[in-house]
Amino acid sequence: MPVASGSLSAARRSAWRGALCAVLVFTAIHTWQHGIDLGTGIAALLALLAGGLAAAPGRGEPVPRSDAAPGRGRHGLAEALLANIPDPVILIDRRALVIESNAAARALLPSLRPRHPLSFALRDPDVLDGIETVLRTGEPLKTLYSPRVPTERTFEVQIGAMQGGEAGRAGPNVVLFLRDLTSAQRLETMRVDFVANASHELRTPLASLLGFIETLQGPARDDAKARERFLGIMRVQALRMTRLIDDLLSLSRIELRAHVPPTQAVDVGPLARQIADALGLIARERGVTLTLDAAPGPLRVLGDRDEILRVIENLVENAVKYGGDGGRVEIRLGLRDAEEGRAPEIEVAVRDEGPGIAPEHLPRLT
Repeated sequence: MPVASGSLSAARRSAWRGALCAVLVFTAIHTWQHGIDLGTGIAALLALLAGGLAAAPGRGEPVPRSDAAPGRGRHGLAEALLANIPDPVILIDRRALVIESNAAARALLPSLRPRHPLSFALRDPDVLDGIETVLRTGEPLKTLYSPRVPTERTFEVQIGAMQGGEAGRAGPNVVLFLRDLTSAQRLETMRVDFVANASHELRTPLASLLGFIETLQGPARDDAKARERFLGIMRVQALRMTRLIDDLLSLSRIELRAHVPPTQAVDVGPLARQIADALGLIARERGVTLTLDAAPGPLRVLGDRDEILRVIENLVENAVKYGGDGGRVEIRLGLRDAEEGRAPEIEVAVRDEGPGIAPEHLPRLT
């Protein structure tokens, strides 16, 4: 028996209204229970897309022009929004066949194909078991997916069931939203290592200070000679902690300005003379002769004054400490001629008479 086109049009509009109502109800309940998140919005979008697919006219069914255009417009808008979501999103049915995916998902899983099982492209047991659990219980869950090829990465996979699947197919569809946690985990690992290393370096001088303070408050309270010796050691330990804190602050400043090119010109000559004067006392105590040979005139480079000062200080201090007692440390500053395609360069060279570093260990230096 023929069916009037007006009845079909009304049916399509009813299906769209049903899908939209389902989206609104789902979003409202989820927001009330869990708050608003990106996964909720994506699930709502895919539900609307699935509802549009279900409401699309079947083959051979007459549809008036005025009713067909809005449906195609909504469907195209949902696909455009899905394509512009930066995180991988995958929609599958009850049989775990892929219904829809965005470009990010296809880039992550090159084997992903529509109407093919998801397990062909994603073979993670935790994710596949999570899909079965969601289909069985209807409750959303989260799990981790950690591919190791071509690089090791970690994703949090949010799996949720949603009604509004294809016409004639029982049960809900399942949406997978993958959020990349790789950078966050690396930062967390760096933070934990940083705290552990800083705590280890500060623990020793703090323990020394506490021990000497207890001694001065107790047995050595009236011993002037011991008090002077202990106060000297405490000063050395306090200076050590100060240097550690300065190093940490310097590291933070370097990381903060890692991608900011310097704009200030710094004369390296006065910085080298300042370091030579500051470390002269330590050199004399070790019997080391410290000399400075600088080319005449200003030797300017673009850079941060404190950072350049720290580089020269580290080089000279290491030479004085590990160059051997009674040796000689030479600091040389000069201007290197410009090479092809490169501007003239300032050269800072620090030479000592220590044992040096074996060639096999040189690649380990930074």
